[in-house]
Amino acid sequence: MTGYGTGGTVAGVAKVLRRERPGTRIILCEPANAQLVGSGRIQERADDGAPTASHPAWEPHPIQGWTPDFIPNVLQTAIDTHLYDEVIPVAGAEGMKWAKALAQNEGIFTGISGGSTFAVARKVAEAAPAGSIILCMLPDTGERYMTTPLFDGIEAEMNAEEMALSKSTPGFQF
Repeated sequence: MTGYGTGGTVAGVAKVLRRERPGTRIILCEPANAQLVGSGRIQERADDGAPTASHPAWEPHPIQGWTPDFIPNVLQTAIDTHLYDEVIPVAGAEGMKWAKALAQNEGIFTGISGGSTFAVARKVAEAAPAGSIILCMLPDTGERYMTTPLFDGIEAEMNAEEMALSKSTPGFQF
């Protein structure tokens, strides 16, 4: 499972997985309100392959790093060569919810795109047969989202409970 920006990650990883584990299903994720691939609409391109306009299905969305306003050539090649099996949309709010949950419950500090990918992975896991192996790539870090809505409502300073917890952990004193 992965989202896309340029399409390089999905194209590269899919090629290797198709070669090494041919039965692997590749699932592409994209914002629910900006479904470029899922829309089935063609990207307008010049003779050299460069996009000539924004994709007609594009809308602004909060999943930073995903889905520019056009389908990049690398991603188009992945589409044309069937390097993915399914595309699943995800709402930005769902991605934020799971990014926060991953940080709070698992100590995984990922961004909105990581949370969005994880949201789709959970959906796929719920329907997967027992014993299935699911790879969910979270290729971003939460650090670049500190000033975004992802961290709204989180205080800049530790409260007394958080300070006490940090002092209870040897080597991690603040």
